[in-house]
This record gives sequence, structure tokens and C-alpha cells, in this order.
Amino acid sequence: MTLDVEVPDPPRLRGPQDPGDYDAVDEPEEWTGDDVRREELADFLDAGAWEDAFDEWSANASLTEDEFRALLERGLFAELDFYWNQSAEDVGYRTPPVPDELASTHDGLDQSDIDDLEEALDSLGRTVSEVLENDYIHRDGEEFGYTWD
Repeated sequence: MTLDVEVPDPPRLRGPQDPGDYDAVDEPEEWTGDDVRREELADFLDAGAWEDAFDEWSANASLTEDEFRALLERGLFAELDFYWNQSAEDVGYRTPPVPDELASTHDGLDQSDIDDLEEALDSLGRTVSEVLENDYIHRDGEEFGYTWD
């Protein structure tokens, strides 16, 4: 099912500055500064990665327009966060939780929809991460710590 909606603005990437604050990130033994590269990732999102990923995601999204609008009005797309995971050399993401009260404040949504909405946000986060990694971060350059001998 295709979700035919206008692409929202990309998120501003202002999550925790320490990647170890994310559940799925292993912290390296020694930090040499902020290497989560949010500024560079935000530039990529603004340069088209967000729109490319959103278009790819929405082509297969199982959300209704009402569900999408509920997430948009609540600002949950803007709360997505992306960071450079230097340990795994990939783009990690963090999705915001969908508040339970969203079901009671939007007609047509019930409590069972909350899990589906969280899954949809996670799917968008994963798609954006993959688009950034595959289409925007050049692994033959040094900007993300890649060095080739």
C-alpha cells in the first residue's frame, strides 16, 4: 500500500551526544570527541537523503493518512535521530516512542494501533539509515573515518 502524503521536513538531529546513550551502540574504550557526525548527516538529509528515504518508505508503508497525520501532528517524525556509529562504521538511528494517549486524542486510532505506529517509525528510521549509508556516505573518503592504504 502506498502512502501518498507530502514529505515532512527532515529531523534536526539533536539526540544524546554520547552514542553510548543508545541501547544498541557499543561504546569504544576511548572517545576522542564527538564523532556522531550529526551535522554532516543533517546536511545529507537536507541534500535529499530524507526525501529519497521517505519516498522509498512511503511506497511500502502500511499507514493510513490519518495515522500519518497523527504522527506528524505529534512531531514524531521530527524526533527521529540519526548518528554515526563509529564502532560499527554505520548510521544508527533512534525512534521516539509513540505515546499511548495518541490513541485517545485521534479519532480512528485505538491502543492496538500504537505498536503499528512504532513499527512504522522504526521502519522509516531503518530506511533513512540505509539510504544514508548506501547513497550518501562515500566509503572511499576520509570524512567518516575511512582510510585506505
